Amino acid sequence: MTANPFAQPSSLPYLLPPFREITTSDYRPAFSQAIANHAAEIDAIASNDASATWENTVEALEKSGQELSRVSNVFFNLLNTDTTDEMEEIASEIVPKLSAHNDSIYLNDVLFARIQAVVVPDDAESKRLHEHLVRQFKRRGANLDEAGKRSLQEINERLSVLADKFNRNLLASTKKLAVGFESEEELAGLNAGRIASARSDAEALGREGFVLPLELPSVQSEQANLEEATSRAALYEASQLRGKEENSEVLIEMVQLRAKKAQLLGYANHAEYVIEEETAKTPQAVEQMLFDLAPAAAANAINEHKLLVEAADDVAVTGADWPYWEAKVRNRDYNVDEDALSKYFPLGQVLRDGVFFAANRLYGITVEPREDLYGYADGVDVWEVKDADGTGIGLFITDYYGRPSKRGGAWMSSFVDQSELLGTKPVIVNVMGITKPADGSDALLSLDSLRTVFHEFGHGLHGLLSKVKYPSFAGTNVPRDYVEFPSQINENWAFDPTILKNYARHVDTGEIIPDELVDAITAARQFGQGFATSEYLAAAIIDLAWHSLSEEEAAALTTADIDSFEERALEKAGLVVENLAPRYRSTYFSHIFGGGYSAGYYSYLWAEALDADGFEWFVEENAAGVSADESAARAAGQKFRDLVLSRGGADDFTEAFTALRGRAKDVSPLLRRRGLAGAV
Repeated sequence: MTANPFAQPSSLPYLLPPFREITTSDYRPAFSQAIANHAAEIDAIASNDASATWENTVEALEKSGQELSRVSNVFFNLLNTDTTDEMEEIASEIVPKLSAHNDSIYLNDVLFARIQAVVVPDDAESKRLHEHLVRQFKRRGANLDEAGKRSLQEINERLSVLADKFNRNLLASTKKLAVGFESEEELAGLNAGRIASARSDAEALGREGFVLPLELPSVQSEQANLEEATSRAALYEASQLRGKEENSEVLIEMVQLRAKKAQLLGYANHAEYVIEEETAKTPQAVEQMLFDLAPAAAANAINEHKLLVEAADDVAVTGADWPYWEAKVRNRDYNVDEDALSKYFPLGQVLRDGVFFAANRLYGITVEPREDLYGYADGVDVWEVKDADGTGIGLFITDYYGRPSKRGGAWMSSFVDQSELLGTKPVIVNVMGITKPADGSDALLSLDSLRTVFHEFGHGLHGLLSKVKYPSFAGTNVPRDYVEFPSQINENWAFDPTILKNYARHVDTGEIIPDELVDAITAARQFGQGFATSEYLAAAIIDLAWHSLSEEEAAALTTADIDSFEERALEKAGLVVENLAPRYRSTYFSHIFGGGYSAGYYSYLWAEALDADGFEWFVEENAAGVSADESAARAAGQKFRDLVLSRGGADDFTEAFTALRGRAKDVSPLLRRRGLAGAV
């Protein structure tokens, strides 16, 4: 194992993984050794003859498993960005072993007894960690009898296998259903660069003509541009076929097992089990929010659709056509031509002069390229993040362009987490699936992609600016309905006048975006909120419905029930809008069946209430808007950094927001932003 690149900590700056030394053949032996070593560490803690102390039990537990973290962080990040058949085979072997290993820790009676017996240091973070650990052990089955523990282990192992299978099936289905076109005429409405990329995508997949790969949501971004209705329909219909054949049985079994697990642990359903740990606390609170907003969102969407039908001269506007005519109306009424607008948003310019500039203005940090360090694939860049005094904070890795081997969507992850106990600084990655121009030029971002770049860097800041002692609380190790707060706050800076004028320059002329275009973007931002809110709420409602089933209710379901189950859930909430699909249908809803958002997709809206109210605080502090003051922005940013970004899970989340805002959250700013001011 001495030759294995995971056996020892990396010698590179900030413990950056030595990607060039890692081969696929390293993973199996590395996992095997790392799991065995971690098990030995756990056994040493549990069997220690000395009385349990904070240092020899809790801190020893926090320090354990670093070798396993090294190999896991690299493997699972690359499994999502550069998967191969061999990587998927390894995952299918390793995932159940990791599940069993984790269960062996949480179901270790002797270890749990030692944790409960320690004297907790008299500081807030240690007290919070102890409460967290005791609660997590109980939630992971520590109090079950032996039969219950065996049953729980079997369920967890099977769920881990199914989640991995769901993602692998979805990736394969997404590749298979990528939509092919024979002629350029079928792609009328796309610019020359995008058409060239479609030809390159076809070549990469070994197909003739042109190919438009599918993006994660139901609605595909090119539906807004394609002039041929048949082309729009082909894209939209293929999107909603993903996983139909492959994932129906998988998701039904997952729903059933999650319900069974919840009941075994003493909960009525999986949603109750999950949301207990969120800031929302109960499924009832989540349902009330979703059901309160759904009818008003549906009404707004229906009214928007009427405008689109009028614009189309009373021709039918289907779900495939909705984005196209919405773009036409936005251009007509607000003079916002997204294709022309994208010329002000070249990716590199947005990143350096927008995203990084905003972070410097608010938090005093700088982001500099490290050309001497290498990422894990071509086009993956490494940056060093430094504080105002020049001290190194960590590394930031960017992987923005799509590849056939990369799963859809956008996300932030980490290779190394910050911890004062471990003496580690963060190595954070942002991943997207932007289409790379075939001529090698910088990608021009749509408004949606622009927001996403800022959004994911908000998650990145949460990881990079972490300043906690214990790794359990580092960065984004917070509830799902709080983790989106920093990322959604960061989206606002994309359209802040001071930031926008610094980065939005025309790719050909260098002209700064004119005021009239900025005003048009601002005026148009609420148009289309009926559709956007409704498709999001629909997905969140479906998620909550699946995971509110009791064990008996879940057991009665079959794959034939999936479509009708979704329909009933939406009808119950009052969210039925013809020609509008949920943002994700169940068979390609990877957030909840292949990721960590089961019973938690509502969290984006829950966190947006914090974001909308929190951003109003920035405005009130004169840190945002046309009259923003540089010193005020820096002071407000520092306060946000100190209370939110740096604290991860180490502080109470509600108290942190109240300390920032000076009061509890107010949902009114969210309702105004979404055009739902009269909804609740």
